[in-house]
Amino acid sequence: MTLLQLKYALAIAECGSMSLAARRLFISQPSLTESLSALEKEINQTLFVRGARGMNPTDEGRMFLGYARQVVEQMRLLEDRYSGESSKPLFSVSTQHYTFAASAFVELAKRYDGDGYEFSLLEERTGKVIENVGSFKSEIGILYMSRSNEAVLRKLLKERRLVFSPLFLARPHVFLYRRHPLAKRASVRFEDLAPFPCVTFDQGEENSFYFAEEIGNERPMQKRILVTDRAAVVNFLMALDAYIVTTGVLPSYLHGRDVVAVPLDADEPMTVGTIRHADRRLSELGHAFMASLEETVVRMRLTKPDQGTIG
Repeated sequence: MTLLQLKYALAIAECGSMSLAARRLFISQPSLTESLSALEKEINQTLFVRGARGMNPTDEGRMFLGYARQVVEQMRLLEDRYSGESSKPLFSVSTQHYTFAASAFVELAKRYDGDGYEFSLLEERTGKVIENVGSFKSEIGILYMSRSNEAVLRKLLKERRLVFSPLFLARPHVFLYRRHPLAKRASVRFEDLAPFPCVTFDQGEENSFYFAEEIGNERPMQKRILVTDRAAVVNFLMALDAYIVTTGVLPSYLHGRDVVAVPLDADEPMTVGTIRHADRRLSELGHAFMASLEETVVRMRLTKPDQGTIG
């Protein structure tokens, strides 16, 4: 099994066609077919089946391609970091959709005084945040735990040798447009929100409430809007009187005064924290980003939790 074979298999999956993949790779289709056949023979698995819509991965193929992507991505990172062609420092963070994380990332970029850099802020689904840190694609991940999801998430983190470190404890809030009928309430309950659309971040195939970025996702909802883009949330809040359950941390410069945070009357505190791989030491940039996160927490007067379990 070679790195080139892995790249070829990934190209077939992305193109969905042997001919299109061959053109992208600048090789002949017979050569690509021969490479795939040799790979399947070596691992004794069928990775693709040819269907009416082209080449489709088998169940085993999807699993194999997941591992292949990690290997190819790690090789790309090695080449970028050590090929000598670029001395730019590299740093990547994967996070659930949090405005405060973007704020801390902005402060890191402002503060960095090197000649150049390549930074990545990847707002991802919960499962992808865990995957990116586990595969070393990102040095730091940011997600939350509560009583509802803690047992499941801690089990996943342990299996991948990832360590969760609490950053702050937040009382749940809802973000509302400033002209929303409930925007001036001292607090709201889920019952008050029932007539309004609930915006939640889509978690793809792992769309269970354990991976949800919002508490209360297991409730039956009359109106629900799934999104993947944080920027789209504000549009829905303003146009549809929708709401989204959050930590309540909203840097004002990101959305001005159009969005307000109203406390949610729910006994389900959210512990937001970072995840890191146990086998990876924090880099200089990693330390700088963590300092930026800590400063954001202090600036917004959040309460830092104990290091124990969520209670």
